[in-house]
Amino acid sequence: MKFAPFVDSLSGEGTDAWDILTESRLALERGEDVIVLSIGDPDLHTPAFVIETAVDAMRNGDTHYTELEGRYSLRSAIAEKTSRSAGVAIDPEWITVLAGTQNAFYSTCRCLFSVGDEVIVLDPAYVTYEAAIASTGARQVRVTQPVDSGFRPDIEAIVQAITPATRGIVFSNPSNPTGVALNSNELQELARVAVEHDLWVLVDEVYGDLVFDGVHQSIAGLPGMLDRTVTVSSVSKSYAMTGWRCGWAIGPPELGEHLRKMALINLYGLPGFVMEAADAALRQGDEEVAVAREIYRKRRDLVVEKLGEASALPVLVPEAGMFLMADVRGHNLDAHSFAWDLYRSTGVSVLDAGAFGPTSRGWIRISYGVDEQHLDEACRRIVDFTQR
Repeated sequence: MKFAPFVDSLSGEGTDAWDILTESRLALERGEDVIVLSIGDPDLHTPAFVIETAVDAMRNGDTHYTELEGRYSLRSAIAEKTSRSAGVAIDPEWITVLAGTQNAFYSTCRCLFSVGDEVIVLDPAYVTYEAAIASTGARQVRVTQPVDSGFRPDIEAIVQAITPATRGIVFSNPSNPTGVALNSNELQELARVAVEHDLWVLVDEVYGDLVFDGVHQSIAGLPGMLDRTVTVSSVSKSYAMTGWRCGWAIGPPELGEHLRKMALINLYGLPGFVMEAADAALRQGDEEVAVAREIYRKRRDLVVEKLGEASALPVLVPEAGMFLMADVRGHNLDAHSFAWDLYRSTGVSVLDAGAFGPTSRGWIRISYGVDEQHLDEACRRIVDFTQR
């Protein structure tokens, strides 16, 4: 039997990079001496008050169908939080609650882009963006964020990539995998380009709470951007709620109408008890987010310090998030091979950053989503490996 051509668009070129994560997780379950630094899943626990909120909701019968667009109270909490980073008032009616950031991103792509469109993607980019865009029939146009600049946007290159078919610009801020947090000037330049060329901006801000210095700024609040920006995010990283699958998309009211229909097709509303838990996290979890941010800052500093002892292993110091990029070209131009050699020799699992695009080939991505004891040991093994 034959499948539809659509299935061919469901994976990108770098999907085999994740095989090392699968293998290392299985080894960990077998009790083997491995340290998994190849996924961004916080080792922190979901705050207790969030869990209790969900349990109380379930006990009180909150286990039935819910509103397709999400409960108004949760959307109001999201609006209040986003308004602070955007510097403008966000109406709860502009928000659709969906099953995590990736579902929000995919659903939005299906509403914005179509066959014949071109979508500029700032490279390196999160691996699922490619498939989400391809699923619409649009063509992604990767624009390099140069290594020499620390993987920061090249505005002139973005402008040069725009054609009459260009429909939008896609990026994450802060970035996964680089940890780069865009500054005000970079955001203003991106906004200028979007306005001048009448483009959508689709931005993933899931790491916005985890900026180590200063505060996160949303591009949606800049002049001319509110009506052309779609912001996707979730409670996954900031509140250690990856398994709860609660995210959202924020955009013009017309987009919300389309996303509601998307939810009708593939979701039919998030579980009520999950939305109650997310609502509690957003309204009461500022202290927990601050604690998490400092934990990640401390872990980042530990990894940077320890890997400074390695042989020919330059690192990019992340400004946000829970990942660090290391340049392994001094050992092996093929970072995929380097990652597997490292794993087989030391039991430390890292990710070939080439999975995020050609710009980051020759680099690896290291997660510091594990405790400091395991991080310290992992860094020791990496240093020994490079010196051997």
